[in-house]
Amino acid sequence: MIRMENVHKSFGDNAVLKGLTLEIPKGTSMVIIGGSGTGKSVALKSVLGLIQPDSGQIYVDGKPAGAGDRDAFLARFGMLFQGAALFDSLPVWQNVAFRLLRGRLKRPAEEAREIAIEKLRRVGLRAAVADLFPSELSGGMQKRVGLARAIAAEPEIIFFDEPTTGLDPIMSGVINDLIREIVVEMGATAMTITHDMSSVRAIADNVAMLHDGGIQWTGPVSEMDQSGDPYMEQFIHGRAEGPIEAVR
Repeated sequence: MIRMENVHKSFGDNAVLKGLTLEIPKGTSMVIIGGSGTGKSVALKSVLGLIQPDSGQIYVDGKPAGAGDRDAFLARFGMLFQGAALFDSLPVWQNVAFRLLRGRLKRPAEEAREIAIEKLRRVGLRAAVADLFPSELSGGMQKRVGLARAIAAEPEIIFFDEPTTGLDPIMSGVINDLIREIVVEMGATAMTITHDMSSVRAIADNVAMLHDGGIQWTGPVSEMDQSGDPYMEQFIHGRAEGPIEAVR
């Protein structure tokens, strides 16, 4: 579903992606791990066309990313942002139904509200939450609302940006389980970037280790602990000593 071929991207003198090559098969869940500043978010934004690579090719479902009608291209994606990124001035149901209230996916307000409430229930929130504002919700509830918004338009591809950041271990587990269940139910292709190894083990079919602008190791999550790759082993075990230099 997503193929990145020898993608390069620099910002001034800072080369972030240095020939990144990665494939995400349709209907699978890929989790990209790596240290801060290694280019995980740049890779995600490049697929969406928010950042234009300096060179290389990106394909979505066999076609160049962003080719043709851009609105139609973006309509295939859902996104759970780090920190939920809800609109403070809108009630919860309008946050969830944001894409259904405007643009090519526009539905009548009553129908959009019904869909929003259905998606809220899917992530474990009662209908009464629909008329609250984000400021009235806990961090875990906000993250669930963000997840409901990500799936509201039944996307084919869902991106998860650090889905458990700022959550306690129990709520992190709840969110991880919800993500896995929903991705499987929808048959969606998922791409997640995270530092949280519990998320990796809960969400991933496949794992890719991004380091120094390229994929250091990739394979099934079941083989991650026996990868034999020193970069991978240092990262997943959180060791200070190893080939990845800690910023001091």
